[in-house]
Amino acid sequence: MVTENELNKLRVLQDVLSRKIRLEQAIVEIPKQLVNLEEAYNRTRKSFIEKNMDYEKLRAAEEESRTLLREAEAAREKAEKTIAEISTQREYEALDKERHTAEENEQKYGREVQQKEKAIIDLKHDIDRYGSLIADQEKELADRRAVIDSEKADKNAEIEALQREERELTDDLDKEVVFKFERILRNKMGIGIVAIKGNVCMGCHMILPAQFSNKVRSGEEFVFCPYCSRILFYEETTDGEEVFFDSGDSGALYEAEEEEEAEFEDEEREEEKVAADFDE
Repeated sequence: MVTENELNKLRVLQDVLSRKIRLEQAIVEIPKQLVNLEEAYNRTRKSFIEKNMDYEKLRAAEEESRTLLREAEAAREKAEKTIAEISTQREYEALDKERHTAEENEQKYGREVQQKEKAIIDLKHDIDRYGSLIADQEKELADRRAVIDSEKADKNAEIEALQREERELTDDLDKEVVFKFERILRNKMGIGIVAIKGNVCMGCHMILPAQFSNKVRSGEEFVFCPYCSRILFYEETTDGEEVFFDSGDSGALYEAEEEEEAEFEDEEREEEKVAADFDE
């Protein structure tokens, strides 16, 4: 027999479980607060790494240009020295052409070295800036993680307190009913026990057969709505009992009851399988 005391316990339990579920959901959501910060940090690190790779390539290219510049300078100096020692016009023209080419190369590679030196300086400034930004973002992430850990600890402490309250409320309640009740609360936005007025479930507002309503009213056992799965308790209507029943609905109701029971059984078998796998 379902007593008023048991129904009252379920109402209180509904509040306790709803608060616990909200806290559990909040704990799951908390790490998402870091997503934007972590994405920004990862982008900065990626840019920092790319800049360093570009820096090393530019340093190598600058050193190559310096080598070519030194070779051009050496070629020009050699040509100038040799010109003073020649005796024929033909030799002079050949060496002068060689000296002119060396001078052009010297100027070309000199400009390249200057350009690359400037690019290296600019790139070094970017690398330093990204390095500083990374340090700031790492500190921000560390601070935010500390706040999140504190929030999670507080919420876990609240959950533990609610679980103690839950155990006190459910000590003398049917464990299967409590299990189904919590599952209903998780799926039905925190409402797991509702009245049936006349033949209407106040949770889903579906019309139930008169005999089903009488079963709820008798209070012999906990009865679950075949449509929304909530636990039902009988409540008299203001203007006296009204019956809303179409016999054509009965087949659908019985099918819904069978589907509900099958769903519960399937989920229980799945949970038993998971538990068995875990033990193994």
